[in-house]
Amino acid sequence: MTKRVAVISPAPTANGDLHLGHLAGPFLAADVFTRHQRAAGREVVFGTGAQDTSTFVSTTARRLGVTPEALVADSTAKIESTLAAMGIAVDGFTRDEERFTKQVLNFLSLLHDAGKLVVRPTLFPYSPGTGAYLVDGFVAGGCPNCLADGCAGICESCGHPLAAGDLISPRSTENPDDDLELREVPILVLPLEDYREQLREYFASSGAALRPHMAQAVREMLARPLPDFPLTYPVGGGIPAPFAEVPGQSINPNAETMAWSIYTTVLAAEGRGEVVMADDQLWWPESGTEVVYFLGFDNTFPFAIAGAAMLLALHDRYALPTRFVTNEFYELDHRKFSTSRGHLVWGQELADRLPRDVGRYHLAATSPENQRSNFGWSAVAAVTGARLVEPWNRVAARAGRWTGQTLPVSAASRAAADRITERFAAAFSLDDFSLGRAAETLAEQLGRLDRWEVTDDRAGDFVHQALTVLRNAAPILIDLAERAGVNTRLTANDSTTSIIVPDLPRLGTEAV
Repeated sequence: MTKRVAVISPAPTANGDLHLGHLAGPFLAADVFTRHQRAAGREVVFGTGAQDTSTFVSTTARRLGVTPEALVADSTAKIESTLAAMGIAVDGFTRDEERFTKQVLNFLSLLHDAGKLVVRPTLFPYSPGTGAYLVDGFVAGGCPNCLADGCAGICESCGHPLAAGDLISPRSTENPDDDLELREVPILVLPLEDYREQLREYFASSGAALRPHMAQAVREMLARPLPDFPLTYPVGGGIPAPFAEVPGQSINPNAETMAWSIYTTVLAAEGRGEVVMADDQLWWPESGTEVVYFLGFDNTFPFAIAGAAMLLALHDRYALPTRFVTNEFYELDHRKFSTSRGHLVWGQELADRLPRDVGRYHLAATSPENQRSNFGWSAVAAVTGARLVEPWNRVAARAGRWTGQTLPVSAASRAAADRITERFAAAFSLDDFSLGRAAETLAEQLGRLDRWEVTDDRAGDFVHQALTVLRNAAPILIDLAERAGVNTRLTANDSTTSIIVPDLPRLGTEAV
């Protein structure tokens, strides 16, 4: 029996603050899901963090003329601040710390000591001018699977692994005019092909809930021989590899996924007051932890394919994740968010310009769940003003006429409240989770209440259903629910006291 749900959003790279693409994708979804699960009475821990070992930390630091350490410290503080500003309530937040490094090395040493890792000669682009091998953020080129251009590591377009040595026309991202050559270097790898059949069985049993793009990518990857997954790179920086076979190499940041996931789970549990005896205990099968990921589509391979294979390689020591809920890219004015080009809206800017609930609702209503969606300031008033702020304020004004009174509620209204709860629950359920449908359900219910001709004899039913809507929408409208003082536990009420029903600030020109 499941004792707890561990909700995980992969740690963003510590090379800048969170932009709206981060928030509209995994973070708001994970927070809303966590809040709804707790309202339904389940024990949930929610963890994320900031990743400091990515090569993109080095490339960004050089571009900005700062040290990687300074960039990581500044970015980590901003990420935490933005999460708090948007009401993303994280129980455990990982960062650059010795305990995490120890967890990574312990986990990979389990694989190494069990003989699951092998040394394989592997091709890497090499810069004779700098004497450096180029991996991940240091090198870009064409994807041999879909031909899209991008950096090595993972193709953001098709989601497939993109080995640096397989790039079409590779070029250095920092010195594009360098003449690169391919050189073979022995590294430690996990032969993923050894686990392809087990991965097929795993996804056959749990893949029904995958969103279409992830399901397609998984199906494509498992339909052909899987590549070797590099555990080490012939570069400096990051976590030094302790293995004698590959002196001077470092751990591939994408190989940290499962060790980090295990670590963020225990950190989140400790954040909620749980005493954990071992740092990997909550991932033991007997612990009864159900692991749920909310992640961008481009994280499919490192977490769901390579990550699951690492767990399978350790046999039954750890439980496999239960679900992966992916999202697509969020665009600004119909172009992809880009930190390097300055084409973005920072999460803190949204928090500064909009009331928090209004911002959360708008991101939910335009969430890029199954395809890319778009953010534009002009759309905030058109979408969120018309669907949330204006109808809610009219409903709140009418409900406020009976403030402080205990009102009778009819059996028909109690039945209607049950249906309202069922509709929200359908959008928040794990198998069919959808922020967009939750936002749509909220708008539909507010529209219905807004059209209601309220009479004194039906006042109890009107207020009861308005508060039922707010109670169910509380995972999104966190501040409004708190100001109203509603009980966010999903329980039915036979009568209602019409408490203060606050309004939402109107959207002025300074907001949009």
